[in-house]
Amino acid sequence: MLTNFPDSLIPEHDAARVRTLHQYQIVNTTPELVFDSYTSWAAQLFNTPIALISLVDAEYVWFKSRVGGPDITGLARDESMCSAAILAGESVMVSDYKAESCSLIKPYVAQAIGLNFYVGAVLIADDGARLGMLAVIGKEYRVPSAKETDVLTRLAGLVTQTIVLRYQYLAADQLAEWEDAQRELTHALDENAALARYLITRSQRIDLDDPEVAHLIERRLDGVDKVLRHRLLASQD
Repeated sequence: MLTNFPDSLIPEHDAARVRTLHQYQIVNTTPELVFDSYTSWAAQLFNTPIALISLVDAEYVWFKSRVGGPDITGLARDESMCSAAILAGESVMVSDYKAESCSLIKPYVAQAIGLNFYVGAVLIADDGARLGMLAVIGKEYRVPSAKETDVLTRLAGLVTQTIVLRYQYLAADQLAEWEDAQRELTHALDENAALARYLITRSQRIDLDDPEVAHLIERRLDGVDKVLRHRLLASQD
């Protein structure tokens, strides 16, 4: 399930994509708890030591949130798998960090700490621009199941909605409302993380292909989606 990449790391219409990214006013901003809650939950759900939310800028890939891995704020564009991942035609991209799998990047940082598994879901703006990735990363390569890719895609959609919500509040100078929305979303995500910890304690890992587990996680995804939809509508009034 390794992804086939194009010949160039910089697509033809990349300038328009970068303009869309910058419209959201989130590039190179400080960590925010709600995004950290997303990455923590993603790492739990996919049993990986690293999860991150990346934003692919013109020359640099910013990590809006990261759990696990080196304590860095991002990587040069030609060193980050996320910059190659946004080029893939699929909504979810899977790769290892071998040079023969993706010749577009120089994965020195990943290889130095023994990483060999990357699966990411694209953060797609309303105009179709690919802003970045929600990625889970580990040391042992494996092929994610259809259910796993579905869950990661849904999570990425929630992250994208949260980026949009953040922008709408801050553009309207409604900082207090954004802080309140963060608290509500973080509370829901923290409850989801507590469920994930219980499932890990019970079975040593989370198996998203278990119908009972999948049903529980889908209900939690629906709950976060409901909060976001309500907040997005309210922020437009």
